[in-house]
Amino acid sequence: MDDTGSLTLPPLTARSIVLSTLLGHHPPALPARALVRVGELFGTAEGTVRTALTRMVAAGDLEQRDGTYRLTDRLLARQARQDDSRAPRTRPWDGGWEIAVVTTERRSASDRAALRQAMAALRLAELREGCWLRPANLVRARPDVVDEQCTRLTGVPEGDPATLAATLWDLDGWAARAHVLEEALREERTENLASRFMVSAAVLRHLLADPVLPAALLPEDWPGDRLRGRYESTDRDFRGLLLRHIGG
Repeated sequence: MDDTGSLTLPPLTARSIVLSTLLGHHPPALPARALVRVGELFGTAEGTVRTALTRMVAAGDLEQRDGTYRLTDRLLARQARQDDSRAPRTRPWDGGWEIAVVTTERRSASDRAALRQAMAALRLAELREGCWLRPANLVRARPDVVDEQCTRLTGVPEGDPATLAATLWDLDGWAARAHVLEEALREERTENLASRFMVSAAVLRHLLADPVLPAALLPEDWPGDRLRGRYESTDRDFRGLLLRHIGG
């Protein structure tokens, strides 16, 4: 997003094209020829897409069987988080907060990275190093890595919870970009599939970063639900056009 508030999106690499396509496809498996056709929308050569597929298989991002490429378990978990971000499961908030404090003394760099990734997926924020928290209004499973490294608590922090939430998350920044993405979805009702593809992928990435806080802790005119609604109202049409393009 530039200084005028307009949407600017970086060019997609062949890997990003493949990954975004499969993350948005159910089930997340497509033949190579279909992924090549998506690459054509962006002027990406067939050889470049096929090279990306080979490298993604070698890296463990994809598995290939009989010419069909599908996401591996790690990326299936990301797709599940992406799907959940479109319709987060919440429960009434009673003012309590989830708190997780790192209590394992020796952790490798990979352990730290795994915990940080898990906390981001759970939408917890780090108050200080090793102390993570959020309002207890979400319903979701916890990965084992959290219980392996942390002691979990519940409580009610002192002070104004809305002020604390604004300290933990850049709510104004998230809302500003959401407004721009909402407008971009409103404008992208043409058959310019490349442009619509990029906007759709950007919206899904942004929804993954929504902290999904209780309404009482959010600024006025919070655009989260509106952005989800706008996305859902345009996604079926876009997916239909994309499937026709790739011959699905």
